Amino acid sequence: MTSLSVLVPVYNEQHLVAASLGRLGALESSPHLDQIQVIVVDDCSTDGTPEELHAFATKLGLAWRDDAAPVDGASVLATGRVRKTDWVFLRHARNGGKGSAIRTALAHAQCAITVIHDADLEYNPRDLDRIVRVFVEERADAVFGSRFAGGEVRRALLFRHELGNRLITFLTNCVTNLNLTDIETCYKAVRTDLLRSIPLVSNDFRLEPELAIKLAKRGARIFEVPISYAGRTYQEGKKINWRDGVGALAAIVRFGISDNLFTADEHGSHTLNRLSRAPRFNAWMGDVVRPHCGQRVLEIGSGTGNLTRELIPRELYYASDINPLYLDSLKGLTHDRPYLHATLTDVTKAETFPQVPGGFDTVVCLNVIEHVDDDRGALENIRRVLAANGRAIILVPHGPQIHGTLDEVLGHRRRYTVESLQQLAEQAGFSVRQTILFNRTGWPAWWLNGKVLKRKTFGLGQIVALNTLTPVFRRIDERLPFPPLSLIAVLEPR
Repeated sequence: MTSLSVLVPVYNEQHLVAASLGRLGALESSPHLDQIQVIVVDDCSTDGTPEELHAFATKLGLAWRDDAAPVDGASVLATGRVRKTDWVFLRHARNGGKGSAIRTALAHAQCAITVIHDADLEYNPRDLDRIVRVFVEERADAVFGSRFAGGEVRRALLFRHELGNRLITFLTNCVTNLNLTDIETCYKAVRTDLLRSIPLVSNDFRLEPELAIKLAKRGARIFEVPISYAGRTYQEGKKINWRDGVGALAAIVRFGISDNLFTADEHGSHTLNRLSRAPRFNAWMGDVVRPHCGQRVLEIGSGTGNLTRELIPRELYYASDINPLYLDSLKGLTHDRPYLHATLTDVTKAETFPQVPGGFDTVVCLNVIEHVDDDRGALENIRRVLAANGRAIILVPHGPQIHGTLDEVLGHRRRYTVESLQQLAEQAGFSVRQTILFNRTGWPAWWLNGKVLKRKTFGLGQIVALNTLTPVFRRIDERLPFPPLSLIAVLEPR
């Protein structure tokens, strides 16, 4: 069982909105839903839509407030529960577009899954039950209802409009490397916490490619379900036109380039995500770490799984993080990999570490212990879950003299030297088997950006350049006269 929030943006739909909302009653009989929430946002309609919404809410038995004061641009006009559905009626003080209405509704969403439902009769809510079932059975992150994948019923209409949809879908697939059949569909259902973590900026129909592209870039598990579709003509009130198609093409270019994929949070997800845009660099790091890994591995601070993908498969592999957004991404990797597990592990709290019989033969902990106050305690926690002949692979930033604004943004409490890292390891009960000086090419760039220019993020162009030049850097790294940007220590319990 799960729960579903239905976001209903409404603008000038006085003739259809009541019937559209009434059809949502079909969700009450869903065997997969124990809670339903419908959030209606009137985007400052200028026809009789407000009166129709008032009448509909009154029919439900909800108290309506015409005098509700706007908060953040929206007034709460009515709320209440009818059977197992919670209803929320909002109104924008100014028209902001479909995207604006969706963002307003999303702020009120309380259920595990969120779906968008237009306030007309083109889509049938009976299809939502099959969409929800995919979340329950397949651990989906997002499910799109496709009008072109063979639904039960589809009205024959607007051939040229369909060609435009297919072109936009084709170009979006080129950007995302997905094989979606209908990215312009209204029925996009997404896990609510994932949807909230994505910064959506479009206010019109450009929202459709924006959401599809950003979900793909976040590595979301996206599924499609065939749905019925009863499209309407422009005489019947259809609003999308050729200008929206041109806007969608521009949006594909814009969001195909953009890496604005995370809303601001305490984990620095946006900055860390930008660093992940260098897969060749991650592969280099994986090649350095892999020879030291055994078959029973615990990885601490896995992020979205960039290094995890480089080190699996293994006999047993635990990928972990403390960022709930990253954990959701890691759980998506486990679905068809029975040896892989995703778990919350806080390196400072021994009770959060997973336990396996005989201990892990390898603990991989890259770019983690520099973030915590008690780095010695963190290493001691790692030692406790290791087998007697196991090893820990620890990567830390090198060079206290280049500690700067980038370190502050990333939450680095310290940078290490070879001597200070060895001393720390010995205090925690380890002996140092090997210390690897890693990434000399990164030293000048870090010094320039964080120490001289005082930057607080990496430019996307710099990350693209890093990824492009990594094959060259790998060949010349040991010959460069610079200190290493990072140290990789291979530790063994004493």
